[in-house]
Amino acid sequence: MSTSSHLEPPVAFPPGPSLEPEAIENRVAEELARIPFIDMHTHLFSPALGELGLWGIDELVTYHYLEAELFRSSSVTPEEYWAMPKRSQADLIWRTLFVENAPVSEATRGVVAVLRAFGLPTGGPNLNEAREYFAGRKLEDHIDHVFRLAGISEAVMTNDPLDPVEGPLWESGARGNRKFHPVLRLDRVLNKWTDHWRVLAAKGYSVDAEASGESIAEVRRFLADWRLRMQPVYMAVSLPDTFQYPEESIRGRLLKEAVVPACREFDIPLSLMIGVRYQVNPALRLAGDGVGKADLRALERLCVEFPSNRFLASLLSRENQHELCVYARKFRNLMPFGCWWFLNNPSVVEEITRERLEMLGTSFIPQHSDARVLEQVIYKWKNTRRTLTPVLANSYRLLMEDGRAVTQADIHHDITRLFRTNFEAWARLK
Repeated sequence: MSTSSHLEPPVAFPPGPSLEPEAIENRVAEELARIPFIDMHTHLFSPALGELGLWGIDELVTYHYLEAELFRSSSVTPEEYWAMPKRSQADLIWRTLFVENAPVSEATRGVVAVLRAFGLPTGGPNLNEAREYFAGRKLEDHIDHVFRLAGISEAVMTNDPLDPVEGPLWESGARGNRKFHPVLRLDRVLNKWTDHWRVLAAKGYSVDAEASGESIAEVRRFLADWRLRMQPVYMAVSLPDTFQYPEESIRGRLLKEAVVPACREFDIPLSLMIGVRYQVNPALRLAGDGVGKADLRALERLCVEFPSNRFLASLLSRENQHELCVYARKFRNLMPFGCWWFLNNPSVVEEITRERLEMLGTSFIPQHSDARVLEQVIYKWKNTRRTLTPVLANSYRLLMEDGRAVTQADIHHDITRLFRTNFEAWARLK
């Protein structure tokens, strides 16, 4: 389908009174606080997916960002740590990073912000009071409360049909809901075909180790089946820094002949998250991945070859960000989004967002939380609002200096576009 109308059409706002330069920052902060955001990429789960959804203080404190910090500030080895029960792991991290040291990193400050949001002690010697609080929460009510505190109306999940725990839940009738939109994640299909083609075969798809014969058509059938089951708002894959397109590989053929055509047929975007160097330190498990600079000519070739497809793109390397902006200026079927993983630090978010505003106006999606634990959305979106308030305000002040008045309606429209309607239009949510 053509992408000729993928962005929100111009809206004629009443002019309203122009703002004074000294009032701009307060107005930006007010609109950022007032408008509910769509969190367009998370690792959260709806209650229908049961224990896959992580929440509570022990999950917050043992988040893999904090585990990586622990090993830099403690003599405990990864092997000793993984042998501990979750509660003991959380106690060790709390003692090491929050009691023996000031929690000044972005990830540790995030835990402090969550505790404060719930009125819990932020500097206590242990986690007893926090554990008691979370143990008394009913999940559905807690989700509503957390979303209100975070200022989000809905979250987009990451759903893997080949996950041995998650897949059967969907097959048994699990569904997304108005707060949790599904996404069809394809890492096991595209990146780990050798390890997972037998899973597809066991489910009745005629595939083989070389992805030959009927395999491409059967993968298309698999995607169609899961599209009907999940109703995903997009498909997604995380890719290494070495990703190329085109490439003579099973991944290259599956991407070109199955995944991209399926996205076009279903009229949904494909999200490409590029730049991971998997398991540079396997001992750290989930915290063991690294980052590498990607060759974005792969993205260029996809946009050129498939102009009727819509691509979301997030790059893990800071060095790739300017190039991504340039490509977005050239290809209207490319939507940059978020400051992913190692980039989600205020100093880097500020730099990347300023660059995008200068090069793309408001035609991008500034951020997603990437939250793995429910309550993380509170601090991640607090950080985003705090960091982007002066960034956006400065853009408006510069505009006023150059001769154009700015109204509150302008600010409302732009922030709504950045944090809601750009994604709604790209994913055809409305």
